[in-house]
Amino acid sequence: MSAPHEVDLASATVRSLNAALHVLPPDTNQTHWLIQNPGGKHALAAGLDAPVTVEIAGHAGYYCAGMNKRATVIVHGNAGTGVAENMMSGTVHVRGDASQSAGATAHGGLLIIDGNASARCGISLKGADIVVKGSVGHMAAFMAQAGTLVVLGDAGESLGDSIYEAHLYVRGQVASLGADCFELPMTDADRAELAEKLIAAGADASVDQFRRYGTGRTLYHFHVDNAAAY
Repeated sequence: MSAPHEVDLASATVRSLNAALHVLPPDTNQTHWLIQNPGGKHALAAGLDAPVTVEIAGHAGYYCAGMNKRATVIVHGNAGTGVAENMMSGTVHVRGDASQSAGATAHGGLLIIDGNASARCGISLKGADIVVKGSVGHMAAFMAQAGTLVVLGDAGESLGDSIYEAHLYVRGQVASLGADCFELPMTDADRAELAEKLIAAGADASVDQFRRYGTGRTLYHFHVDNAAAY
């Protein structure tokens, strides 16, 4: 990879940074960007639609790499609320911890969090893959519709509440399961899927250490006996 194009946010603005990234032509040779002194600023590298790599040398604020498409965004630090929110494709890699709602509504791509993720990780997940190498907080994968959430650590309360068809894999302890989320048998197809996600995220773990969780489909149609769960 060639020497990166550096942007120092001690003097440049986030608006100018994102504007420069948004106008990159398909044949750009500026495929590697390094963001210095991010200072926890919000919306860093948001709305990208180019096959470039953006490295953020420090902590990022809210909605870093939101709406990402095709790009690889690496945060060498922690990320605030909504990292990779509504991601469509590409890869977002947080080397530290992530705040709440990581990967919210993400349709595609891969989100890797090396540390822990706070509450509602993968809320309303719509097809992306999320691998958390630490633990996740309460209500992870709330209303998750498709995609996978892999947690190498523990999961907080109400995992998978009101889940649709997303697949959840947890290696550690689960504090409690949300409405309509159940432990399910691990099939050969599940093991193959999980192994693929672990390899993609560079996670050193055996599929045999995980348990799978998903929908019991009890909330698909209204039934008065389940009224308290809606």
